Amino acid sequence: MEEVPMATRRYSPTVRRRRLASELRRLREERELTIDQVAAEIDWHATKLSRFETGRRAIQPSDVRALIAVYDVRAPESDRLLTLAREARQRGWWHTYGEAVPDWFEAYVGLESEATSLRVYEAEFVPGLLQTESYIRAVYRAGLIGDEDIEQRIAVRLARQQLLTGPEAPHLWAVVNEAAIRRMVGGPETMREQLSRLVETSELRNVTLQVLPFSVGAHAAMDGPFHVLSFGSDDPDVVYIEYTTGTLYLEKTPEVERYTLMFDHLRAAALPVEASRTLIAKIAAELER
Repeated sequence: MEEVPMATRRYSPTVRRRRLASELRRLREERELTIDQVAAEIDWHATKLSRFETGRRAIQPSDVRALIAVYDVRAPESDRLLTLAREARQRGWWHTYGEAVPDWFEAYVGLESEATSLRVYEAEFVPGLLQTESYIRAVYRAGLIGDEDIEQRIAVRLARQQLLTGPEAPHLWAVVNEAAIRRMVGGPETMREQLSRLVETSELRNVTLQVLPFSVGAHAAMDGPFHVLSFGSDDPDVVYIEYTTGTLYLEKTPEVERYTLMFDHLRAAALPVEASRTLIAKIAAELER
């Protein structure tokens, strides 16, 4: 498959659509208008505008022009909004992989592509951005995925991993449950290779890796793994939670603050970075015997 330039991977129409949705909502609220009032003015269904404002529906530049007219937005702000609308309709780099990126995962890949920082807690798996090819293959096979689909999905995950070593790489702060580094995924050789990779990548300036040891007992994230993605000053944080049959995105401030606090508790309870690296290396060495 043709290599996708790194600059392209750091560009996300998903983030543009989310930013545009936030801007349109802000303009309406500043004018103290309800969704029903604006929709009636343009002869739209209220649900259409609601979906635009939540980013759940792609918006045409012509729709933005209609809203600009209602809100009486002038240049240069109107030009900026129209540019966002055009950028939000472009195809992300992941579309070249077709069905290997399912619809439910597209939004996450888009957000990840332009995030400035990723705070990740994983309970059972090594974080996806730090997995080796053999480990990825073993995980997918355990998930009863066909071989043809597996190879495509591996290619997507390996492409995503290039974010960590590219220009303007995001900061990844990962807290990993001790179970994830002890569970024998793919056999001793696969796991030894994976643990060695963790030791290596933990040395990157933009990667902070901590292990949450069994000795901690009950902890703040007993409900399971989650990701908190940050985007700098232009866009609010978002929480991503994946489960067996779908995904959940949390964007309301109290929800995001809750998960941010949970992550702070996890990193405080986890082993320090150097001690985490030592433990991972020790387990890897045991697998060589």
